[in-house]
Amino acid sequence: FVFATNGGTLAYQAMAGTHAQADKLVDERLAAPVTADANDFIYQWGSSADYNAAPGLSKIKVPVLVINSADDERNPPETGILQAALKDVPSAQLLLIPASAETRGHGTTGMAKFYARELEQFIQALPQR
Repeated sequence: FVFATNGGTLAYQAMAGTHAQADKLVDERLAAPVTADANDFIYQWGSSADYNAAPGLSKIKVPVLVINSADDERNPPETGILQAALKDVPSAQLLLIPASAETRGHGTTGMAKFYARELEQFIQALPQR
């Protein structure tokens, strides 16, 4: 599952650009021990299946920094879904991280090196309370 929804196409191309490299990578991943609890995994996916944040977006009045990567497989920017949703959040700004061999698709948002500077600037610009 992780292969299909997390990793970034350019990164996978760099790691496994040939059939032999791809087979080796898949074999290594399949041989790795499973550390996630199956019940937790099922609960997480089940609980998000019918969640729809759209009706509440217009209620957001505070500044929001939305971070996505151009190679995100779960939330691909090409669909325009995120951009359309952000129209309901006037205080939101989108940071779209360009795809590269170093990004990891949906996993890129867990890599602060790609947005730390922008996040710091965003936080510093917030009104003082």
